[in-house]
Amino acid sequence: MPQIAGHLLVECLIAQGVTHAFGVPGESYLAVLDGFHVHEDRIRFVTCRQEGGAAFMAEAQGKLTGRPGVCFVTRGPGATNAAIGLHTAFQDSTPLVLFVGDVASDARDREAFQEVDFAAFFGPSTKGLAKRVERIDDPRRLPEYVARAFATAMNGRPGPVVLVLPEDMLAQTVEAAAPLPRVEPVQAWSDPGGLRELRRLLLSSERPLVIAGGGGWTPQSAAALQRFAENWQLPVANAFRFQDCFDNHHPNYAGDVGLGINPALARRIRDSDLIVAIGPRLGEATTGGYALIEAPQPRQKLVHIHASAEELGRVYLPVLAMQATMNAAARSLEVLTAPPTLPWTAWTKACHADYLANVDPGNGGIELPGPIDMPALIHTLQRHLPADAVVSNGAGNFASWLHRFYRYHGLARGLKTQLAPTNGAMGYGVPAGIGAAITSGRVAFTITGDGDFLMNGQELATAVQEGARCIVLLLNNGSYGTIRMHQERAYPGHVSGSALGNPDFCALARAYGWAAERVTGTAAFEPALLRALAAPTGTLIEVPLDLEVITTRGTLSAIRRASQGAA
Repeated sequence: MPQIAGHLLVECLIAQGVTHAFGVPGESYLAVLDGFHVHEDRIRFVTCRQEGGAAFMAEAQGKLTGRPGVCFVTRGPGATNAAIGLHTAFQDSTPLVLFVGDVASDARDREAFQEVDFAAFFGPSTKGLAKRVERIDDPRRLPEYVARAFATAMNGRPGPVVLVLPEDMLAQTVEAAAPLPRVEPVQAWSDPGGLRELRRLLLSSERPLVIAGGGGWTPQSAAALQRFAENWQLPVANAFRFQDCFDNHHPNYAGDVGLGINPALARRIRDSDLIVAIGPRLGEATTGGYALIEAPQPRQKLVHIHASAEELGRVYLPVLAMQATMNAAARSLEVLTAPPTLPWTAWTKACHADYLANVDPGNGGIELPGPIDMPALIHTLQRHLPADAVVSNGAGNFASWLHRFYRYHGLARGLKTQLAPTNGAMGYGVPAGIGAAITSGRVAFTITGDGDFLMNGQELATAVQEGARCIVLLLNNGSYGTIRMHQERAYPGHVSGSALGNPDFCALARAYGWAAERVTGTAAFEPALLRALAAPTGTLIEVPLDLEVITTRGTLSAIRRASQGAA
């Protein structure tokens, strides 16, 4: 039956199992918007307020489901706004497909209204935005391009793909074209010889340590990883902002490897004689600036298991490299036979004891000023948020409280619970939480800072429009705190560009239709959280925080004094 190409595109998305698409409408893809209208009983277009927020929501959906999140934007300004979501998906190894409405074919290459060369702007040559960029000129090939985009986004190292849609192509009539079947990711199995070598390396080690992370994990692979760790009594640490790969409550858990790492865990990594990295690309944050695990050849023996052949040996030269997807790798590892006794059981227990000491609410004996006890706030969250709550954050020192003191339930329990940008994208947490609430129906909790919130706070309007009940904890210290911290380290006492003049955040949230309250003391936080969990709308809880409370391990003044003493 003849139909316009825009309608066919929507049918192709439905065939791939897409239930929600996020975006900001544009005249360049009106035919697609009409397709969403025709098929509104099977797929929902979520209208967002800025393309960066829309791309973050789609990226969050990709993280939660393991299948590509979908975002639609218009050409030029819309596409460039969405670039931050692509960069996040690329560095976080998240499957995502960005559809960009483009100028009509007869105006192409004339610098037409809002025209951009998307292959140059987003393409693989950028080494950080998209795995693939393709322009669809023939509407009959829409099913082919969409299926390939989903396959590319999921296979190997997951990541973002861009499909460019000329305006006139979307309005053309198509006959005898139908969506292709749902694409499933390809599983790459571990080499049996590599597994034998891994077993030999384990048996010859005394202080092994697993680091898990990266994209492509499922509840099944996380459960298999847990069984592997139990069989071999291995300590497992999670890579930066992949803290739900391994259950933080498990007796083999050693902590998270990233910014603000537990010093005891950092020592364990240095003292380890064998690191088994399963899934992470071992980026700068996870490796302590390529110093904790030295590049290109670590002091420790390194086994690197990754889904992409291109990633293996790219930064590090491992003693053993194994290309395998996470489902296949973990299922191979869980049947790797362990001996009856292992020499490192005390080492594993000590790694977990280090972790427990690090999350103790005593905060390591450091006295932090002001009426707010941040470790106590995070422990309150732990008590009251449901185990399946989605917890999101953007970028800033505020996130370190969550990363250090919140104990994430592992993906092995059935659901992903952490949404956090490994690329350090400010403004991620609020739209990610809103996207999670819209698509999953679970409790979505976001921790944000005053600077971070105002990057995408306008998406509260999207939450109200979609009936998404989110909770946002906003820590307000009147500063871009991370930058201020680094200023005190590098140029003590010289404040430039990091101070912020802020609005009344509670009044702003109420203007959007949210509930809001300001908490100025630790004891008042628990009842405020309970009210938020019971509220019929989203809730913003603002906590004014002394700027001195800059990190989980020390004050701003202490950082300044140390810098001045070093000078």
